[in-house]
This record gives sequence, C-alpha cells and structure tokens, in this order.
Amino acid sequence: MRANLVLVVNCGSSSLKCAVFSPADADPRIRGLAECIGTREARLTIKSGDKHTEIAMPNGVHRDALEHFLTALREQGLLEAIGAVGHRVVHGGETFKTSTLITPTVLSDIEACSSLAPLHNPANLAGIYGAMKALPDLPQIAVFDTAFHQTMEPEAYLYGLPRGLYRELGVRRYGFHGISHCYVATEALRLLALPREDHCLVIAHLGNGASATAVLNGKVMDTTMGMTPLEGLIMGTRSGDVDFGALAHVARRRGLDVTELEHMLNRDSGLLGLSELSSDCRELEAAAAAGHEGARTALSVFAHSIARHVGGLAMSLPRLDALVFTGGIGENSVKVRSDVVSRLAALGLREDCAANSAVQHRGPRVIGRGPGGVVAVIPTNEERMIALDTFTLTGLAPRPVEEAKAMVQ
Repeated sequence: MRANLVLVVNCGSSSLKCAVFSPADADPRIRGLAECIGTREARLTIKSGDKHTEIAMPNGVHRDALEHFLTALREQGLLEAIGAVGHRVVHGGETFKTSTLITPTVLSDIEACSSLAPLHNPANLAGIYGAMKALPDLPQIAVFDTAFHQTMEPEAYLYGLPRGLYRELGVRRYGFHGISHCYVATEALRLLALPREDHCLVIAHLGNGASATAVLNGKVMDTTMGMTPLEGLIMGTRSGDVDFGALAHVARRRGLDVTELEHMLNRDSGLLGLSELSSDCRELEAAAAAGHEGARTALSVFAHSIARHVGGLAMSLPRLDALVFTGGIGENSVKVRSDVVSRLAALGLREDCAANSAVQHRGPRVIGRGPGGVVAVIPTNEERMIALDTFTLTGLAPRPVEEAKAMVQ
C-alpha cells in the first residue's frame, strides 16, 4: 500500500483529536476523539464508517490515547499507509508565519511560545513528542493557529502599551483559531461565489473558545483574540475583554496574586461565571427556556459581545459581503445566531428565520440576506485544513490540493 495518507493530531488541554485523510477525500478514513484526559473518566472513541469503538483509559494521558489510536490503525491495515503527520499548534508567535516541517529548532521555538498559550502549547507538544516516538521515520508538520493572522498590520496588532514591551517581550495581538478561519474563508468563496481577489468577510468561530476575524481578499485585517486566547469574545469559561482596572480592584480586595487572577479569567469566568450554572451553551439554552435567570443573562451578554465585536471588525473592511458562523455553537445554536444577527441591524444584516431554524440542514448554507450582506453557516474542518498543509509541504498532495489552498493565500 502506498504511504500517501496523512495522520492529523490535534491535542487540546484535556482532549485529543486524530484523523486520517487521503489527498482526495474531504472526510477522514477514520477518526478518534479522546476526552477527559488525565481524569478517571478519560476515554477514546474511534469512528470508522458505521463502526464506533469506545476505549476506557482511566487517568490516561495524550500519549496513551495516541497509542490506542495507532493500534486501531494497525488493526485496520492503515498504519503502513501513513506518509506524514500533521499537528495543530496553537501559538507560533511571530516566528512562524506558515506551516513548517518540525525540526529540533522548531520544537525549541514552539516550547518558547508555551508561556503565551499555557493551556494549549504544552498539550500540542505532548502530541508531537508522542507521534515522533511512535512514528520516528515520518515527517512531522506543525500547522499554527496564529499563522493565518500574520497579515495584520501594526495598527491592528499593537496594544496601547510602551513600545518596548513589543520589542523585548513580543507583547502584541496574535489571534487564534486561524486554521478554522482559513478553512471557512476558503469555503465561503465557494458557497457564496465570491471572487478570490475581491471579498470581505467577518467569520465568527463560536465554541467553548470563541473568536471573530475580518478577512479582506484572503488576508486577515483584524481579529478578536490577542496575545493569548483570553482576549476578545466571552467564551465558555474565559472572560474575554475586561477592564484591567476592574481586575486590579478584584485582586486587591480578594487578595489574589497573578496566578490566581489568571486562573479565574481562564477557568471560572465566561458563560460559566455569568450563569453560575454551566459553560455549555446547550445546557444554558435549556435552562434559560425553563426560566433560569443566570442562563438568560449569560446568553444575552454572550450575544451582545459577539455583535459588538463583529460590528467593530466590519469597520476594518471596505464593505461586508458576509457574516459567517462556524464552530460548535456557531454551527448548531439557532438562538445564538438569531440573537447576534438581530443586534446587527445597523449593518444591514437580516435573518431568514426559516432557513436559520431548518434543523435538517447541517452543511454550508445561507441563513439570511440583507442590504449589508449575506449571513451564512459553514461547518469548520480544522483537521482537513491541517491535512492539506501537510500534503502540500511533504509532496504527498496532487496539484489540485495546492490550488485549493491557494484560494486564501
């Protein structure tokens, strides 16, 4: 069997996603999802066609989940067909503007960025080291969430801080979810028949982590996440934008140090902190419908935060052709999409209630039109985007894949 398949490894802080792609297929041959890593509830679910297998791995770590997945590949005769491995890396700083072959120097540079994404880069590195140990003869490719945002101008990425902090410490806005934003920008051109050289999009990636990005002709003009994935929109457990004066007040009154304050902002805030109930949008919507005031408030603040940032991002574009929702919440929550679009009437966006509520449609679709542009939903596929970069950099891909990638370069 020719070794022309790509294994994609996407490690989160407590999760691991794996998938195997061929150059021609949009959907993976096999995929795995490990959840609750490091706890007694840790488990790996493997899906191949109609077959689902669940493996319990109490207190298992990322490497354990990867080893189980590789065993499944071996049993299905796919392991020897893997020609390269692609890894999602959340933070590449200013060092990495494109995806790259992993070398010892690249590993050191990724480790150096770990302080900028302490919840993510160490987990990404765990996946890389695990794959390098298990598959030492294969090329390993790093695909960075920050790379797509490297087209921003200083006016968009600099903070109003002493300039020396940028020069000495790299303090600036980097942006995240770039793999998702890049994929969705590509698909938006196809869905909406927009010209590659003349299009204006705002993409809202809404999930437990959430960000929005303005894209002009395939280049990022502005985005909501900052030096770390904490800035911008309200998220599941992350606060998003907060006045530092308010944080200083809380720290003084509660006696919190920087580490405790950082934990509160990353783990105890957002939808969870506002609702005092859950970080899960589905649970909050059910609770709000049942009259839970905290859930209602959290969802309203969330929608306002999204609309506020979408409006600001639109001002970095000459016009707005489309607002595109993606991510777990953006793809599945009728209510959140409706609440956001209703707050954007000043931009000329209008919801098509029937299209937005049509539960039978889960693929790319238009859910609204207005004088200000189209409103669409496009499911993201970060793993496929990682695979495309890996195919291209390793030479495993045919020419059409390179052309598809070029649509947003």
